[in-house]
Amino acid sequence: MPSAKPTTKLTRTSAVPDRVSVGARLRELRKGRRLTLKELSSRSGVAVSTLSKMELGQISASYEKLVAVARGLAVPVVELLGAHEAAAGDAPIAVRSTLAEAPRYDAENYDLRMLATVFPGKRMTPAWGRIEARSVGEFSDFVRHAGQEFVMVLAGSVRIAFETGDSIRLKRHETAYFDSGVGHVYLTMGRSAAEIVVVMSPA
Repeated sequence: MPSAKPTTKLTRTSAVPDRVSVGARLRELRKGRRLTLKELSSRSGVAVSTLSKMELGQISASYEKLVAVARGLAVPVVELLGAHEAAAGDAPIAVRSTLAEAPRYDAENYDLRMLATVFPGKRMTPAWGRIEARSVGEFSDFVRHAGQEFVMVLAGSVRIAFETGDSIRLKRHETAYFDSGVGHVYLTMGRSAAEIVVVMSPA
């Protein structure tokens, strides 16, 4: 049998957003809209204490919370990561993106690279991810966000564990589609990290 495809090696660059730069952008966007932390908390459903820690760069928030905060600010989630969509009047027919240049966010036990970030008015959020966690206990909670989710395993094997107690196991090039509102986490089943491409849609 052929050996498993090696995982992608990506270098970290100074353009990679860290939790401090994400926090600074969050604060800038909030202040630009003249919102208090309490008001943004009411709009997003994210606790004031969590928002404060995010702005100070003290925590790397989950993708779920990033989505909620972006919704509260009425901006695309990629804008929190330093990427900007093209203006509607300059809408391209298609956009090209690479992993090396993709905005990155280190979520809880995930390394996410956001793809096609400049396409205006996206109705889907595509991303590449490296999955390092091996057990549900490595997460503080299940991930939940509005919408639906499609995933394909690119390297290794993955188990998607749901808060219902159900789970699904995927090998390389196998796919799954599910309701993102059901709490879920991705887990690698091999000795090394797994790689996926995931596409998330809004509600």
